Amino acid sequence: MAKKISIVVPIYNSAEFMQALLDAIDAQRKASEWDLELILVDDGSRDNSYAKIEELSKVYGYIKGVKLSKNFGHQIAVKTGLSCCTGDYIAIIDDDLQDPPSLLPGFFSYLDQGYDVAYGVRKKRKESFIKRLSYDTFYRILKSISDTHIPLDSGDFCVMTKRVVDNMLKFNEKNPFLRGIRAWVGFKQIGVVYERQARIQGESGYTLKKLLKIAMDGIFSFSTMPIRIITILGYFGLSIAVFYSIYIFIDKLLHGVPVKGFATLAILISLFSSLILICLGIIGEYVVRIYDEVRDRPYVIIEKTINV
Repeated sequence: MAKKISIVVPIYNSAEFMQALLDAIDAQRKASEWDLELILVDDGSRDNSYAKIEELSKVYGYIKGVKLSKNFGHQIAVKTGLSCCTGDYIAIIDDDLQDPPSLLPGFFSYLDQGYDVAYGVRKKRKESFIKRLSYDTFYRILKSISDTHIPLDSGDFCVMTKRVVDNMLKFNEKNPFLRGIRAWVGFKQIGVVYERQARIQGESGYTLKKLLKIAMDGIFSFSTMPIRIITILGYFGLSIAVFYSIYIFIDKLLHGVPVKGFATLAILISLFSSLILICLGIIGEYVVRIYDEVRDRPYVIIEKTINV
């Protein structure tokens, strides 16, 4: 029996090139003879993206449109799209065609072979050196400290079976890190290497602030290492204090050197004050996330929908 396909695409300020996105998806739909539903989630765009979704939905009857009441962020937009899926196989792609729909049949073939998840592993990224270096560094830090095995260089681009998505949606976190949740739920997964394309048009909606937030969501949601670093810093500071005290005591006994005052005191106060602030910041990050959860606010507000 043919599988129903769901494709989730978060939309942000994409009105100018949304037609190109639909052309690529529809061409692959026809070539692969998909029974398709396409979920386009407008994440508080400042242009007329939702109006474009409404216009396209009149031409392509398989489109489902969702307009969020404001910009909630990429991960929330994707999670909202996943909650609207009814397909047997579910794919997540970006709106800029960096992960082109033409790759999906190859990814879906792994699900036909019995895998539950086939996720993209980026071989090359057509982005600036600084951005590539930042991504590489983040993934390797996360892998080394995470309590969950999160594959290197894997983004949100993937295909999954419905049971994986159903289990991912059981997570009610207000700051979800979806590729971490995808790894945590388990099932049979495989990484598929591919070369990521350049954006077809426009600039990425991922500002430095948004990238840092996703990085922090990944680290604080899937690692307890930051809180353990506080204990390590405490022992480090204690060691400095003990050894320096011994040094001063011996120097005083053997050489009669007077205890040095202001400069030493200023350095030690600056050092330990900085360590205290770092530790408070780490603790505060966990406390803020606990606070987000216990308030139990909805993670998203949907303003209106099409065909949902």
